[in-house]
Formats: sequence, C-alpha cells, structure tokens
Amino acid sequence: MESFFTTLKTESFYQEGALSVAELAAVTDDYIHYYNHERISLNLKKPNPVGCRTRLKQTI
Repeated sequence: MESFFTTLKTESFYQEGALSVAELAAVTDDYIHYYNHERISLNLKKPNPVGCRTRLKQTI
C-alpha cells in the first residue's frame, strides 16, 4: 500500500499543484481507474491488475 500511495502522490498530486477537495477526489478516482485498468505492471509480467485477475480466473 505504501508503494501505491507513493506512486499516486508522485504521478498525480505533485504534477497537479494545489487542488480543491473535489478536484483531489476526481484526480484520485481517475488515477485508481488508470492503475487498475491501463497501467502495465512489471511484477505481474505485463498485464494490469484487472487483466491479471481475469487471466487467473480463466485458469481456475
């Protein structure tokens, strides 16, 4: 979890600058969607987390 929050802060909050609470919530939601559906993970042998779970579910 610490790694996720560090990446979230580095890739989203620091690049955006000062944000209101509503903007912060929107940026967080957008990043979580990106993190789970679009991002490539080297630890999971390239698929994103959703793709990895889908692939794992198909093998069961």
